[in-house]
Amino acid sequence: MEKTRVIFAVTLLCLLLPELNVVTNAQDGAATEPITPALFIFGDSLIDNGNNNYLFTAAKANYFPYGIDTGGPSGRFSNGLTVVDYGARYLGLPYIPPFFSITSFGKNILRGINYASAAAGILDETGRHYGQRTSLNGQISQFQETLSLKLPPLFQNQNELSQYLAKSVFLIDIGGNDYLNNYLQPQRYDSSRIYDGESYADLLMNTLTSQITRLYNLGARKMVLVGSGPLGCIPSFLSKSRDNGCVESVNNLIIPFNSRLIQMTNTLNQSLPGSYFVYQNIYDLFSDMTHNPSKYGFSEATKACCGNGRAGGEVTCLPLQQPCPDRNKYVFWDSFHPTQAVNAIIARRGYSQYATDCIPISIYQLAQL
Repeated sequence: MEKTRVIFAVTLLCLLLPELNVVTNAQDGAATEPITPALFIFGDSLIDNGNNNYLFTAAKANYFPYGIDTGGPSGRFSNGLTVVDYGARYLGLPYIPPFFSITSFGKNILRGINYASAAAGILDETGRHYGQRTSLNGQISQFQETLSLKLPPLFQNQNELSQYLAKSVFLIDIGGNDYLNNYLQPQRYDSSRIYDGESYADLLMNTLTSQITRLYNLGARKMVLVGSGPLGCIPSFLSKSRDNGCVESVNNLIIPFNSRLIQMTNTLNQSLPGSYFVYQNIYDLFSDMTHNPSKYGFSEATKACCGNGRAGGEVTCLPLQQPCPDRNKYVFWDSFHPTQAVNAIIARRGYSQYATDCIPISIYQLAQL
């Protein structure tokens, strides 16, 4: 009975915590005031900040010890903040509320909305075994709803709204689940029997191109396309590795996805008038972190801080499980996701004035255009 009360209390708390402005500290290289009107976020569990709390799904992070370093669980799949939490601050923006949050209305949405949903993918079928999730198509439909119903009352006319959208930044960080929770699960999905790695990457790019074009037609002009990290190096795959090293067969699937995403960035910059696309390279940085953790201040890159079984990757972080005490020394928080410390580094190298991991310009520079 006592455990039931605790879990019930945690569930209530997690519905409140996403509303808090948990990102409060100044960051080196951050703007002191907004350099873009808003940040609209589309993606998966790497940047979901509470949307899945409101869905019937197994893909949730609404329980302790998630959020242990920011006051409690908020729905973020981390011990603390995500890359976009830090990223918003670098752009001079406040915390961006999740779409399903009770605070996502009125003037609160003028700085942007986070539509990201854990287990979501580019393909609608991706992640279906978890239950409800909002695919990228669904997230764009939610943005369309925002554009039709919530934003117009906040502007004097359509032209003013269009200028606001054109100056805002749209970030799309999705695709990992199309491998983790689709292609690499042949017992649940047919994709790996239908496509080889190259043709599957083509399928994802063709689908994503249509989705991004849809966003463009809704008014988005400045967009960030985030590449996938080396999925073969996460604890979930390390737990299956014979030599405790990265599973290169998995990483080799990601390489054509990322190379096509870079090509898409260049193509769309030329084919969509008035648009500007930036590619954020996650793969190289994260790969270096896993192979040279001490270079970034980490001591553990082959085991989850909160997980179970070999490498902490066989079963991910469970409710009320005791995580490692030295979380800032770990690259991985759970079986799939990085720690807050890693997210801070990724954000600094993509969003700050000193960013180095984006092409052709940084997200900070994109926001200033």
